[in-house]
Amino acid sequence: MGDYRGVSEMQEKTSPGPDPSDSGAKGGSAGTADAAPVRPVIPAAAAKRANASVIGMIVALVVSIAAFLPIILMNPLPKSDGFRPNIDVGAVARNATDVAGFTPVTPDTGKSFTSNYARWESGTGSGVPTWEVGYLTPNQSFIGLVQTRQSNPTWLVQQTKSAPVTGTRAAGGQDWELRDTGKGEKSMVLNYRGTTVVLTGSAQLDEFAELATAVVQSMDANPAVTVSPSASTAP
Repeated sequence: MGDYRGVSEMQEKTSPGPDPSDSGAKGGSAGTADAAPVRPVIPAAAAKRANASVIGMIVALVVSIAAFLPIILMNPLPKSDGFRPNIDVGAVARNATDVAGFTPVTPDTGKSFTSNYARWESGTGSGVPTWEVGYLTPNQSFIGLVQTRQSNPTWLVQQTKSAPVTGTRAAGGQDWELRDTGKGEKSMVLNYRGTTVVLTGSAQLDEFAELATAVVQSMDANPAVTVSPSASTAP
């Protein structure tokens, strides 16, 4: 009987039981899985201030747009072909004929050139009265035309921006004096039928030649008049 009790006691001691460390690990995992995620809570006052800042920014943006929108609408963007004023060069020239003492040139370039101004200048500052027309070329370059019957060397240097004479250019059956600054601008000068015509601008020489040809044709069709300049106000 004593032997059986000894065997039974040994079996009880060697029988595997639950490991305390295992139960602790399992319990910890279960506790972590069951725990709810922590969500930050913003105080009501802070949330109100944040909303007020966003609303203020939106209101300021709307006010800015409302302030600038009328300006944009009143100043529409120009069309792609640009603004081309409708200047009646012939009409202005007719009004200037009597005061000029000669028939101002009105070059006919068809629709290839457009004029953005035409005027008679009394020459108060320079002492040289002039007929002036501005032309935009087909390539959107500019050529200014100036005509006078009272040209002098000082005035001519001013008109050509002190550019040196670099040669001649034939146009309209006449040899024009070519002056080039070497900085993009050039001038063509012609003394013909008692007046001097100066073309100045940044256009290409072929465009200069086209306008110069039309100038000569206009001068040939309208000989200089001999009427003395009147004292009437320039148009």
